[in-house]
Amino acid sequence: MSSVVFDHRIHQHVDQSSMTLTDQERTRVRALVEELNRSSPDGRVDDPRWLTRARLHSCRLPVRLLESLRNFRSEPGPDGTLLIGNLPVDAKALPDTPSVTDSVERGATAPATTAMLLGQQIGDVFAFRDEKHGALVHNVVPVPSLARSQSNGGSVELELHNENAFHPHRPDLIGLLCLRSDHEGKAGTLFSSIRKARVLLDDADVALLREPRFVTEAPPSFRAGDAALTHGVLGGCPDDPDIRVDFNATRATDGEAAAALRRLGGALAEVASELVLRPGDMAFLDNRVVVHGRTEFTPRYDGSDRWLHRVYVHLDGRRGLSHRVGPGPVLA
Repeated sequence: MSSVVFDHRIHQHVDQSSMTLTDQERTRVRALVEELNRSSPDGRVDDPRWLTRARLHSCRLPVRLLESLRNFRSEPGPDGTLLIGNLPVDAKALPDTPSVTDSVERGATAPATTAMLLGQQIGDVFAFRDEKHGALVHNVVPVPSLARSQSNGGSVELELHNENAFHPHRPDLIGLLCLRSDHEGKAGTLFSSIRKARVLLDDADVALLREPRFVTEAPPSFRAGDAALTHGVLGGCPDDPDIRVDFNATRATDGEAAAALRRLGGALAEVASELVLRPGDMAFLDNRVVVHGRTEFTPRYDGSDRWLHRVYVHLDGRRGLSHRVGPGPVLA
């Protein structure tokens, strides 16, 4: 396990791409959600037939929203994030926040449908069989038995990581839709881009981090999963690398690599920023160039705790075709 300690220095001006829907655009999205759900009264967001209808409906999202999603897909920018505000989430109409392990949303509720429409427009939403029982929409909520864990059910600070860094078919993008904020409105999503941290690393460290001298274990949210083979933490273009690391689960195989990993952690912490999601906000993170985490917060487990919907997106649905389980977009 890595022993990197992060001293987060939050930027005063976060320059991630963002757009806020007008009230008219918000009404348009709500109508589209309701139309899709009326056409599938018993719809389940995991049903391949529902997914096909959702993909077609997503083409009718407001033009400005379509443009933002398409631009982000093509070029995620220096921060590797896109924030969309004023989506139609009615916090007062929500049921109690779940507080059990492996919580998911399989029914076509209004928030789940909203998350799926945006996810299906920007790429192909998928899931892993061994995580959250293969559901496409995950509930990210505090769970009493997981409070101290490094997991989506914890409430301690979550260390910076790529989502499912151990997996060869990890998500290209992650979507996080906020249904409820935490009680104090302080729980933040931490994120840091290798595009910004790269300039703080010397070329010798970059070269070392590209070598297969690291191993990453599966996260606790997986019900099964072995450590990956040795891999590089950086890959792709030397001047604009991809990153693959989990500072709670990635370990170096030798002392020299461990030192480089610590320096990478320091560089990422130096350029890290914080984003506090509010109801109706949806953030997309490019999991190829961005690591993310979460600040500590205090849940009450009273039905009104922080509640996010999470979706995974592949930009090329064929990439994991050989690992699919059955006809739907679930990977082994």
